[in-house]
Amino acid sequence: MNTVITEPDGVLILDKPDGMTSHDCVAIMRRLFHTRKVGHTGTLDPMATGVLPILLGRAAKAAEFLTAEDKHYIAGLRLGLTTDTEDITGTTLTECDAIPDEAAVQETVGTFVGEIEQIPPMYSALKVDGQKLYDLARQGITVERKARPITVVSIGCEKQDERTYTLDVRCSKGTYIRTLCADIGAKLGCGGVMCSLRRAGSGNFTLDTAYTIEALEAMTDEERLSCLVPTEALFSDLEKLVLPAFYERLADNGQPIHLKKLYRGKYDESRYTPGQRMTIIGENKGFFALGEVRCGEDGYLVKPIKKFVL
Repeated sequence: MNTVITEPDGVLILDKPDGMTSHDCVAIMRRLFHTRKVGHTGTLDPMATGVLPILLGRAAKAAEFLTAEDKHYIAGLRLGLTTDTEDITGTTLTECDAIPDEAAVQETVGTFVGEIEQIPPMYSALKVDGQKLYDLARQGITVERKARPITVVSIGCEKQDERTYTLDVRCSKGTYIRTLCADIGAKLGCGGVMCSLRRAGSGNFTLDTAYTIEALEAMTDEERLSCLVPTEALFSDLEKLVLPAFYERLADNGQPIHLKKLYRGKYDESRYTPGQRMTIIGENKGFFALGEVRCGEDGYLVKPIKKFVL
């Protein structure tokens, strides 16, 4: 008989299946881990598969504080077609048989590398005046959206057939791969849609450490619990502030930590900037809070801004 887990705590890297929403995945994790304290770090479309970090226990409090993370996607680009959703599942708007050759496609794809602007699609979870865009889109309503800056670090492009290419995209958080495919097709003059999508990486989390729902359902409660990585893994890119017991108690009570006092005046101020965030690790508690660097009258200090306690 399985032992009931009362309070799981950490991050599960889920390999999201096709045809399921991110919310559906959260509901299943609530059942499997016996807790309501479950969230995720970023929505994937129902047709998308791959890395979906699931937050359990105190990790669920971390979503609003996560720094921008680069993403890695493997996407299918189908040329000669446009749809209202910018992917293969939408209603067809235009079709075109004049497909450019591979050299033209490769050259055009390369022009999207770097810092570019992208207009979010109507079929997205972004809100305008409190309403999600996809709710408006389903009512046949189109509203103006402002272009947003994104960064495409790299795009690999491999031809599959005359109309289909596989794109290997590394990009900044907030990039819509559907829109990238549509914009590539528009620039080629034939139109394009996303025909498949697999997220291979989100920040430091990759498919190598991801679990399928089927695998998780076959495990015992203890085995599922062992799949979680610590909450602080969400902040692995941040500098650590390690505190001895006295300062740990101060930070635990919400008091700012004066770096000059902590390091007895011997610290490199050039390492810190106002607004910089740090993980706070105590001698006794381990990781227990997220802190932010601020300017004090006597140098920099770190103010706890979010505690992660069960």
